[in-house]
Amino acid sequence: MTNKFAIGIDTGGTYTDAVIIDARSHAIIAGAKALTTKGNLALGVGEALRSVIDSAGGEFSVTSVSMVSLSTTLATNALVEGHGSPVGCLLIGFSKDMIARTRIAEAAPDTVIATATGGHHHTGSELCTLDTQAIETALQGPFKELEAFAVASIYSVRNSTHERQAADLITQISGKPVSASCDLADELDGPRRALTATLNARILSLIATLERAVRDTLLELGISAPIMMVKGDGSIARAETVLNRPIETILSGPAASVIGAHHLSGISDFVISDIGGTTTDVAVVKNGWPRLNEQGSDVGGFRTMIRAIDMKTIGLGGDSAVEFDPTGNVSLLSNRVVPVALLAHRYPQVTTSLQLALGQSQGMLGASCYLMHPDGASTTGYRTLDRQSIELLQRINPAHPSLYRDVVHNAADRSRVPKLIDQGYLRMSGFTLSDAAHILQKQSQWCAEASLLAGELLGRGCGRVSGHDTLSDVKKLAEDVLDAVAYKSTRVLLDCLAGKAFAEDDTLIDSTASGRHSLNDLSVNLTPHIELIAVGGPAGIVYPEVGRRLGVQARIPEYSGIANAVGAAVGMTKARVRIEVSRGSKGSFLVHAGGRPIRCENGEQAIKLAEQIARQRVQEQSAALWETPSVQTANIDLSVERIDIPDMDSDSSLIAATISAEVIGQLC
Repeated sequence: MTNKFAIGIDTGGTYTDAVIIDARSHAIIAGAKALTTKGNLALGVGEALRSVIDSAGGEFSVTSVSMVSLSTTLATNALVEGHGSPVGCLLIGFSKDMIARTRIAEAAPDTVIATATGGHHHTGSELCTLDTQAIETALQGPFKELEAFAVASIYSVRNSTHERQAADLITQISGKPVSASCDLADELDGPRRALTATLNARILSLIATLERAVRDTLLELGISAPIMMVKGDGSIARAETVLNRPIETILSGPAASVIGAHHLSGISDFVISDIGGTTTDVAVVKNGWPRLNEQGSDVGGFRTMIRAIDMKTIGLGGDSAVEFDPTGNVSLLSNRVVPVALLAHRYPQVTTSLQLALGQSQGMLGASCYLMHPDGASTTGYRTLDRQSIELLQRINPAHPSLYRDVVHNAADRSRVPKLIDQGYLRMSGFTLSDAAHILQKQSQWCAEASLLAGELLGRGCGRVSGHDTLSDVKKLAEDVLDAVAYKSTRVLLDCLAGKAFAEDDTLIDSTASGRHSLNDLSVNLTPHIELIAVGGPAGIVYPEVGRRLGVQARIPEYSGIANAVGAAVGMTKARVRIEVSRGSKGSFLVHAGGRPIRCENGEQAIKLAEQIARQRVQEQSAALWETPSVQTANIDLSVERIDIPDMDSDSSLIAATISAEVIGQLC
């Protein structure tokens, strides 16, 4: 291989990380972080890339980059938050009950659903002729103004001809992209396939925008290497293939962090906790690869058919909002805000405003709450908002943050703010774990003075800062924030390690998570028997204490703050194909490999043909994941799962079989 460097990029909800590694030795050359700019992703990506390139030095050259690999949580966040483009979903052969079981109306209420007769029996034989006229009518009517479509036909995994025919017709007439359910899942559950295809269609433009931002930035920097993307199972694939299947990037960022933690630590069996700016993701890893959820990944309470990392996620990160009730007790909220320290670092006038607020007797709790436009945000999307929302946005200074109380004038405005934040039009500041860490000198990159002032304001507002020993009181308040984060982090680890969710009032779990380790006269210690690895920006602040409570030393590897980007850079390709065999008529068997079923005289012949097709297709799929011979592939892993009638000979007892072929490729 002539080129010898790989670049990994992770675009998360809060930060964009970048790393340069030696593609042969996997040694890390340089790493960097930048804030994610949701209004214009290219800004954050460009800042991270320029920073990591400037730090590389030595023999690095932009012309010697062999691969750029990208992981992201944008798809997951968009679907969980209900974002995405309105799409049309065509359901072929679905009954009213099946339509209800898709849960599309709940997961994506703005989806336009149309139906057509057609579809197939479970054997793959045609149920009835496809009604193409119904499809054309939908495209002239309710589908007319939509930007993308999904198609699902009953039993399309047994015979995909109607689904393919409908998708081709929609593309031909509309010129818009279509997500066919049989391309995304190979299991029979039609309603879940329909939901998966619909969610995929909703985020086509989102992932395309991210890929374009990365590609444009690379061209500006003189980098012409191919772009790869991390999928939710931890493998990587060419961006061109993922752009049509963006739902496969669900949990891409967490999966990359697992691969990165394995690479950075050199440990194969461990529990990982990845604490970022927005969430904490916890997973168990065995033999160096994350455990996958074979039931399909869950997105905002809706089960898809996408195999992804089996990970527990909670809304807890360095930028999670912290509140204090009137008695001074700490509450950790799941919503993300801009830390006061970061806000004042970027806008020094905020510190002056906080100092002035301390001289006032009212409004102390709201003195650190500012509203601002996201970096690089455009006003072109305002046309979809109501007049009152637009007026609220226009009251916010475009050049610097505005105090919440100066621009939010009534209850209606207060209800609009969270919606505008969810939609990406606004950001809000607040006191966070990062501010508590600045107060305790565990973090220092931003403005610690602003964090101290904000902490004092909050403490005075809830009666925890008296004025006799202000600094000591504010530090105690910050220590309580870290204690609350350590408690919540320990509890989620215990749930993950045990494989069950413990009750909130479980006293044994509380004893361990709180660090007390005793219950009356009973000593309580719950300790993992695998290593604990913590990664993410705030890991060094929280996890030494979490490890102590669990009776282990938490490993926090070097470069743990950019583990996601490292995982993207060192990832492997993985191709997987499944072929089904079922009983036909008169003792024959059917091989379902897309299109019309292939009839075989007996079960042995059907399984051999299915194995042959699976091998061929997995090789083709593997080759498509990487366009050059720069990947070494191991032997194909072939498995056969049979369903047999007991106590009969192997061929006559066969009812059905599933043949799976998988191959993993390692970058040279």
